[in-house]
Amino acid sequence: MAIGLNHAEPMSSDPLEPDHTAAFDRQLEASLRDIGIPPRPRILELVNLEIRADEPDMNYLTQLIMGDVALAAGLIKTANSPFFGYRQKTRNVRDALAMLGLKTASNAIAGLILRRVIPPSPNLERFWDASERTAQLSAWLVQKVGVRYGITSDAAYTYALFRDCGIPILMRRFSGYKETLSRANADASQLFTVVEEIDVPTNHAVVGGLMAQSWWLPEDLCIAIRRHHDVSAVESRNGGVPGASSRQIALAQLAEKLHQSKTGMNMTREWDKMGRACLAVLELGEDIPPELLAEASEFIETMADY
Repeated sequence: MAIGLNHAEPMSSDPLEPDHTAAFDRQLEASLRDIGIPPRPRILELVNLEIRADEPDMNYLTQLIMGDVALAAGLIKTANSPFFGYRQKTRNVRDALAMLGLKTASNAIAGLILRRVIPPSPNLERFWDASERTAQLSAWLVQKVGVRYGITSDAAYTYALFRDCGIPILMRRFSGYKETLSRANADASQLFTVVEEIDVPTNHAVVGGLMAQSWWLPEDLCIAIRRHHDVSAVESRNGGVPGASSRQIALAQLAEKLHQSKTGMNMTREWDKMGRACLAVLELGEDIPPELLAEASEFIETMADY
């Protein structure tokens, strides 16, 4: 097992900087080997390299994405989703890239690839469904509470989709991890991640954060994944957590709570620990507004994967 995996900190904001590579690659390689974190997909690497160029070649990007039929279809579907509100629908990749913008498109592509790299299994169907619904609700919430720190609907969606990606990785790596999750979900006092570390040498927030880092996702998203069970990440700005990260954590926690309240599914004790702080970050008062509960209930009833 990689020594010090539990305490890995976010590295430089740009994984492509030469002075970043040594320490990051050593830890990342150990994590990939010992925990089974899926390596960065080649197509995601090629897309990101082109997007980061001084003058990205839209023709090259279009052809690159069109070479993967499922990815091209998913990107077009994302561009046409109600979260962006474009009146005119697109039917081709180039227009989807132009509509979304390259940064948003890059995050969308990462989200579309995510499920592919972790082989499907009956145990994970409920997990992926919950992640998708939390992501959609997070995006919807941005429309209700507004954009702050640059966290738009697409950013909230991407974060919520990746937030718990460490769970299926650890489930594949450790045979008793499903029982560990049950205990962590039911624990009313200890940090979720502390309960995990009783049984395994790391936790899903660390693993998910490392995966997001290795996939070149935005730094604020990586930090939010690493700290999403840590109430201090939303209670105070003095902990070095960017406002964008705190807001992403709060949006996803509220989305999860709204879904639990409506469906009674995937129940945890995290809102008891973090709810008040999340509401404060979102400037919603001390309790979830009744009108927001009602609107969320209606949205959940009509929610569909896009």
